[in-house]
Amino acid sequence: MLVEKYKRKAYRIAFAFIRDREEARDISQEAFLRAYTHLKTFDLRSTFYTWFYRILVNLCVDRKRRQAKWIMASLDDAPGDFRSSEIADESSRPDHEAAARQMSAQIGKVLASLPAKQRTAFLLRNNEGLSISEIAKIMRTAEGTVKVHLHRAVVALRQKLAGAG
Repeated sequence: MLVEKYKRKAYRIAFAFIRDREEARDISQEAFLRAYTHLKTFDLRSTFYTWFYRILVNLCVDRKRRQAKWIMASLDDAPGDFRSSEIADESSRPDHEAAARQMSAQIGKVLASLPAKQRTAFLLRNNEGLSISEIAKIMRTAEGTVKVHLHRAVVALRQKLAGAG
């Protein structure tokens, strides 16, 4: 039941970190296996959701550290229901799609350049819509620290994207 409930979210988080479909599937499956094998260590003071996503995020960060380069895919490859090519207005023109892919790649590069804690907080907040409290539990830090990571991530993204444009 828990796998069915969280498998899509787990995949989206893994994909947001790794930007490779197969790696994201592997990591999300590995997170479920680790959760199952360590279920006895689950502390009922937190929710399963928080505990599981901490396992998942740790696996993603570990995998990132081991990779020589972080593979950046365009947002068109991102999981979910939205695809820019499905919009039936003038933004579907090839020149607009090329510009969108280029911007997506630039955003991916800038995100990859952020320190791990800032990137983690930013992705959990903006891609997964988690609350500051939930992110703090997952990252095992204070809510104020999460807010600092988010603020610094946004400032860095703005500066780097403004300089790239």
